[in-house]
Amino acid sequence: MIRTRTLLSYDSRLRRLGPLALPTLWGASAVTWKLCCPLAQQPGLPMRIATSVLFFTVGTGLILGIRRGLSRELERMRAIADATQRVLLRPPPPRLDGLSVAAGQLSASRGASVGGDLYEAVATPYGVRVVIGDVRGHGLAALGAVVAVLGSFREAAHDEPELGGVLRRLDRALARHLRERARDEHPAVCAGREPEHPAAEEFVTVLLLEIRPDGEVYALNCGHPGPYRISHRVERVPVGDPLPPLGAFPLPAELSAHPCARLMTGEALFLHTDGAEDARDAAGRFFALERVLAEAARDAPVPPAALVRRVHGALLRHTRGRLADDVALLVVRNDRVRVPAQPAEPGLRPPPTPPPPPRFATGKEESD
Repeated sequence: MIRTRTLLSYDSRLRRLGPLALPTLWGASAVTWKLCCPLAQQPGLPMRIATSVLFFTVGTGLILGIRRGLSRELERMRAIADATQRVLLRPPPPRLDGLSVAAGQLSASRGASVGGDLYEAVATPYGVRVVIGDVRGHGLAALGAVVAVLGSFREAAHDEPELGGVLRRLDRALARHLRERARDEHPAVCAGREPEHPAAEEFVTVLLLEIRPDGEVYALNCGHPGPYRISHRVERVPVGDPLPPLGAFPLPAELSAHPCARLMTGEALFLHTDGAEDARDAAGRFFALERVLAEAARDAPVPPAALVRRVHGALLRHTRGRLADDVALLVVRNDRVRVPAQPAEPGLRPPPTPPPPPRFATGKEESD
């Protein structure tokens, strides 16, 4: 095992030094020519010009070789980062149990495709369950909390029959993450005991939805913006009294999902993080999210993926690509087709009603 790792490390070093091999050989040849060749040591302007051109060529080759090696290394690191981030915040499947789903994210950190926002949608025996959340702060520093919450949701959504049970699982997973982070950051303070307040300033706002087969939508909201329902018009969906964000305060003893809407065929729910509505342009004006959604609703029914791209484009135009916070969007549209009751074909008679079962006389009836 150790020998294999050594060989891999040696091979990786050779690949990194490969682009520099030819310029280095040119440089060694130029130095040897200058020091050992009698012709190169002759005085005169032509020889000085030839020597300068030679060393300039060698220097240019070295610079281009280093640049090429760094470009290859950067491309490789970007490919690894993109693959890792796609696994962490994977795009939802386009269809879930008769629902069309699309999602997307814009990160405030340059070069990152994910940040402190999270989302997921899964089909379960209890309906399609959706989570969207926002970790305090943004960028790559918030990825630890994102991993903890998403990993817990992907398991709990299938195991817990009640939406409140899912939320408690998320809260416990985040608390474990904060305790482990506190032990790593302050090992001397936490030696031999659990930290009482692992990270008092870190919390996660979460919105949990459960869309049942009949279109009924139930919600649990922990300090997160409510969704919009898009049909022939756009309206904010009430999601009940907000609970405290996860990690800030303990959850109440009773957690009852709030029945907030009925999603009819063709209607869509638009979920977002507060980075969308809080985005500002150079003049300090907020992004008019509801107006953009209303314009989309006036057009023909927009597919969820197209709606996400449309809002992303409007956001980038409004902010000129300078986002102050991460933005996550998720759209769920009800594409379940209701089959109406079919009337009886003309000329066909309904089947005859079967006769009632015979009644057997009892002794009391015979005596009467």
